[in-house]
Amino acid sequence: MNRKKVMTTLAAAATFGMLLGGCANQAAPAGGGATEGGSSSAINIPALTSIETPKDAVLPAGDGKAVCPATTTLAYIGAQTGANAQLGINIFQGIQLAINEHNAANPECQVAFKKFDTEGDPNKATGPVTQATKEEGIIGVVGLPFSGESKATGNIFEQVKMVHITPAATNPGLTENGWTTFFRGLGNDAVQGPAAAKFMTGKLEAKKVYLVQDDSEYGIGLGKTTSDGLGDALIGTDKVTQGQKDFSATISKIMNSKADAVFYSGYYAEGAPFDQQLVAKGYTGTFIGPDGLKDDQFIKQAGDASKNAYFTCPCIPGELIPSFAKAYKALTNMDPGTYSIEGYDATTVLLAGIDAGKQDRASLLDWVKNYDADGLSKHYKWNDKGELQAPTVYGYKVENSKIVPIGAIGE
Repeated sequence: MNRKKVMTTLAAAATFGMLLGGCANQAAPAGGGATEGGSSSAINIPALTSIETPKDAVLPAGDGKAVCPATTTLAYIGAQTGANAQLGINIFQGIQLAINEHNAANPECQVAFKKFDTEGDPNKATGPVTQATKEEGIIGVVGLPFSGESKATGNIFEQVKMVHITPAATNPGLTENGWTTFFRGLGNDAVQGPAAAKFMTGKLEAKKVYLVQDDSEYGIGLGKTTSDGLGDALIGTDKVTQGQKDFSATISKIMNSKADAVFYSGYYAEGAPFDQQLVAKGYTGTFIGPDGLKDDQFIKQAGDASKNAYFTCPCIPGELIPSFAKAYKALTNMDPGTYSIEGYDATTVLLAGIDAGKQDRASLLDWVKNYDADGLSKHYKWNDKGELQAPTVYGYKVENSKIVPIGAIGE
């Protein structure tokens, strides 16, 4: 099933159609300069208000007739603490919801759930992954969320032939390592980068884009694919580091460039203070970040500066799936976050295999390799490298101190 089933209400669709017909970008003063006095909120892209999910989506509960050993365990491996922990928390809460729903419906198959904290750090991830792979009851993993830690640990999974589905790691090179156990539950940055570039120069009508990337595997990979997509609209680039606090040197370059849009390729721990410092220096253009920034923590840390922000993400807005959003909030007292639905769906793939009797590492791996079914967020069928086919990238914006979806981009 093609995921181009995105729908808006009739009013929103009509407004969006008018937007596509052309609207003036007043995100910066005339001439595109990043100077004081402009407004970054003049473009009014309407929020997406509904989406249609597949009618035949596979759900965690299954048919309620599953039988499995008491030792059957799935694991989440990834950040629970650390500078960008919320992106991992969103995932394991989605996993927990799926397992809860499965176990409530299947009294003869109570799947256990274990969590292992990597702090999102490639240097710390190998220990938790090694520990998990040595626990015989664990037959499948959802994670790791970040590209750097995924790169550092892929060979460990490969050695023991344990299937792992990442709901978040998007560096394209991860599927070029010859691994047979790695599967990506969303589009990669070879898809997101060009979509982000088209979003900026198209819907946001940016004429001069300055790109800043951090030093992570994720930031580097996405920075390249986005730069390639921008073409002549790219007027400058700069690099920062994870953990950096002062961005004044980079901001000076941006202000001198007269950029009307800035794209930050990295995570919210640095992206939020960077945007805050940028606006404090008088920048009035648009700030765009990818999925690594798309979290409420960005708004909390950037404050009022976040009003100029848009985001791109190869993730579906789970908050617009009523059944999922209601159940997620009942469990967590939070709305679904970035990757929550991807974590839920990835877990459902593994649970469906367990319900079908694939209850050891080898058979569950084979199950995922041959999987071909709808989840709530998208159709799940992987190629021989572990990539999904035809994934969609969504745009998001800050509105009333919340991140809201605005629909598919880059198409």
